[in-house]
Amino acid sequence: MKKLSYFLALAALIITSACDNTPRELTEIVPNRAYLFYSNGCPHCHEAQEFLNHKYPDLNILKVNVDNPAGAKLMTQCAKKFKIGRQLGIPLFCLGDNYIMGWSPAYEQKFQNYIKPFLK
Repeated sequence: MKKLSYFLALAALIITSACDNTPRELTEIVPNRAYLFYSNGCPHCHEAQEFLNHKYPDLNILKVNVDNPAGAKLMTQCAKKFKIGRQLGIPLFCLGDNYIMGWSPAYEQKFQNYIKPFLK
């Protein structure tokens, strides 16, 4: 009976994984993808998004809300990639081999340099 239960659980896991149509960019950090991790209640996140909307209205950046578990998990992957550690904050831009954490007008030039490879 234990073998049958184990087999059924394994089969269910395989079937569930095979049917998962979640895009890779939503489950792991993709190197050629630009990400913005934000929270709805964060004023700095709103400032960063206003900058993007004004300066780069057609930018293909994946905006990930960290208020939901999947978004928080993805942000953790970005933090691990850049070895950010425990001082993790938002907004967090994950831009290929570069990241920007936090936002103020002083970060605009850095962002413009980092986003160049992602522009059409």
